[in-house]
Amino acid sequence: MTFAGTGRALSAAALTGALILTAAAAASADQARRDQWALEALQAESAWKISTGKDVTVAVIDSGVNAEHVDLRNNVLKGKDFLGGDEDASPGNDSDDDPSHGTAIAAIIAGHGHGPGSADGVIGLAPGAKILPVRDDTARDYSFADEIRYAVNQGASVINISAYVSEDNPSDREAVSYALEHDVLIVAGAGNQNKNPEIQYPAKYPGVLTVGGVAQDGKFWEGSNYGPEVLITAPATRIVSAGWPNDKLSISDGTSDSTAFVSAAAALLRSKFPDLTAGQVANRLVKTAVLPDSAAGLALPDEKYGYGSIRPLAALTEDIPAGSKYGPLKVPVSETPSAAPSVGESDGDYAAENAKSDQKQMIFLIVLALVALAVLGLIVFLIVKLARRNKNRNGGPGGSTGYPQYSQPSVLPQQNPYQQSVSPQQNPYQQPSTPPQGQWPNQQ
Repeated sequence: MTFAGTGRALSAAALTGALILTAAAAASADQARRDQWALEALQAESAWKISTGKDVTVAVIDSGVNAEHVDLRNNVLKGKDFLGGDEDASPGNDSDDDPSHGTAIAAIIAGHGHGPGSADGVIGLAPGAKILPVRDDTARDYSFADEIRYAVNQGASVINISAYVSEDNPSDREAVSYALEHDVLIVAGAGNQNKNPEIQYPAKYPGVLTVGGVAQDGKFWEGSNYGPEVLITAPATRIVSAGWPNDKLSISDGTSDSTAFVSAAAALLRSKFPDLTAGQVANRLVKTAVLPDSAAGLALPDEKYGYGSIRPLAALTEDIPAGSKYGPLKVPVSETPSAAPSVGESDGDYAAENAKSDQKQMIFLIVLALVALAVLGLIVFLIVKLARRNKNRNGGPGGSTGYPQYSQPSVLPQQNPYQQSVSPQQNPYQQPSTPPQGQWPNQQ
């Protein structure tokens, strides 16, 4: 079988210049933190009060990870270099890939910043998680199969793949099934080939949580690929992260970044809810996702937005039923009897499952309303009966007990003048203030 090509979801064509900036000065690091607009949009600080991703390992299958970067040090485990054949998964110059790419993805997921209170530099959405670096060899073998199986066997519970190959590979398909069989969630980017928006592999495989990109206003990013495989979206523009070598930062556009944010959100959930399956983690993400106001009313999942943009805090806090084992993930059809879970174990159509769940909830609410009406009717009946009995004791109509009758004035509850109304749903990404000019040169 031949393959048309491979690439990173964060490709050179999709970058805003792929700027790599020196971060030696404290002012630059401070500016980096201020320019991480996505963290504020995703309510990261509130989410960290509940979960930081502790005890969760996220495998980053990419161009290698700089474990010595000041914002990643001690959060990167020993991994594997499938290009060099050893355990040093650092970036290198022996491939055509962008050596900073994997480091940027790792920092979006599990960067911890540096300096007093870790207030400077790049911090990830799941700063308590660990990164398993897996330097891939897709430019030579056009496959992620060995890398996926390695990550699963090393204990990763989330696998981030911000890269693609252009054609189906049976061994990759089986590896995705292998991951799902072992309860590992694979998160893959939709890609940035906006001139040819078709989803590539592995994002196209059943069993993968496929991620599209949105801009700072929450609207679909026009550089993102799209299709029926997209299940969720996340920030994709002007994303500040770590770079390579050690004293560098980067700023970029791309669904690589979106994928990393979703992987980080999954790590937060896997830490908070360790008993949920990979599909149930995906279920929490899609059930709490929202659309921008401009996309209200779209039938879900939409080919561009999926079920909407992630809201990690809502996914951590809202009362979401666990749901089926595979949630919104399509269960792969096994090529070998042991390669994948039985299709019969799946719910099949996730939309149908949601409709059934909504129907059950509606029935419950109707029954609850009928019970409430019955109780209310009983209370009214008892009040009327008691009133008649008291009237008879007082001599009936016109009767007198010799004491003046005083009616008790009704007391209205005092209103709180400072009560704030709460909007049931808000646009997840508000446009941030424009960073000071000159901090990130050559930005559009």
